[in-house]
Amino acid sequence: MKYFLLFSILFLAFVINAQDKKDKATFEKYDFSKSFYHTSIIKDVKAQEEKASPAREPYTFLSVDFSGKKFPTDISQYKTVWHNTPVSQGNAGTCWCFSSTSFFESEVKRITGKEVKLSEIYTVYWEYVERAIDFVKTRGETYFEEGSEAAFTAIIYEKYGIVPEKDYTGKLDGRLHHSHRELIKEMKVYLEKVKENGVWDEEQVAQTIKAILNHHLGTPPEKVVVEGRELSPKDYLSKELRLNMRDYYSFMSNIKQKQNQKGELMEKDNWRHYDDYYNISLADFMLIITTAVDNGHTISICGDVSEPGHNSLTEVAIIPTYDIPSEYIDENARMYRLDNESTTDDHCIHLVGYKKEKDGYWFLMKDSGAGAFDGPNKGYRFFHEDYIKLKMMNILVHKEAGKKVLDKIIK
Repeated sequence: MKYFLLFSILFLAFVINAQDKKDKATFEKYDFSKSFYHTSIIKDVKAQEEKASPAREPYTFLSVDFSGKKFPTDISQYKTVWHNTPVSQGNAGTCWCFSSTSFFESEVKRITGKEVKLSEIYTVYWEYVERAIDFVKTRGETYFEEGSEAAFTAIIYEKYGIVPEKDYTGKLDGRLHHSHRELIKEMKVYLEKVKENGVWDEEQVAQTIKAILNHHLGTPPEKVVVEGRELSPKDYLSKELRLNMRDYYSFMSNIKQKQNQKGELMEKDNWRHYDDYYNISLADFMLIITTAVDNGHTISICGDVSEPGHNSLTEVAIIPTYDIPSEYIDENARMYRLDNESTTDDHCIHLVGYKKEKDGYWFLMKDSGAGAFDGPNKGYRFFHEDYIKLKMMNILVHKEAGKKVLDKIIK
């Protein structure tokens, strides 16, 4: 009898403990007073734009119930690689460029020892021009919006070079934050007129788009002065920064396309239909990510952040048990979400550190999104490895960071 009683107590304790580990869902009210986006970015936008949108009504959103939970959010406990202080992308859909620019700044430090702050908007400027030219080539079929891919920063660097941020901020008239709302609207109206009237003249369209960009962002410099030397943006890239774009590779992971070979990232923002992403197994995808920082590398990483386990105030990104238990997260679960588009490439960030805990790896993310500035660690978030396995779609790394995987693919 006493053994039965003991067994019953132990079983009950196990059940209670198992229940405690389950995540609960809750509906939270969005607190505008704690939102960097509403208290800083939109205030600046409204001061500069006559047709700024009215204040949004309070709303509720589905979230993990984070009450009583503790997470590893002490940056000092993470092994990190040098990176610049986080900066906000403002009200512009340019996370792809803020992530990759920060990544290349870390690469410059790793390669040359120099600490530089590069212009995000110089890259964005030429990306808009290239996209408009492609709009002409495809007779209006090119997807023309603010979002793009981190991999495209390397394409722009190779063709147009890059300049320091101080030489081209892209912010006029005393702006504190970027906002491309009026800019993108004006360009899209113009391009629709081009399509409507069949004016498929690449040079004319490019010049008009440049004029619109110059008005909103300023004219990008053709020369920069570095320690008394006058350099073109391409010379600045190669001679001062010593970056070779051929040394950088992009990876994705899915089971729909053949693995260990190049393929196209199937996303609207991949307007180039860029098919230079190596598609690798989830194990290899995570191998690159978990070993990069140990070897002095950072990663530009992109994926889905519209999830109940991704929270601004707690600063963490987790996969709740009511979505899928950790032990069931694999390539099939990942593919299911990619295929039904509940996983999309809607945000890019910069992976700059990691910490190993009992529940697995946690990664330190430098994030330019407005929500990343709501918590105490301004511009940072902490991602659990499960979130990356399930929801992050692609990465941009130096070839040395991906060497173990590339050596299996490139013979």
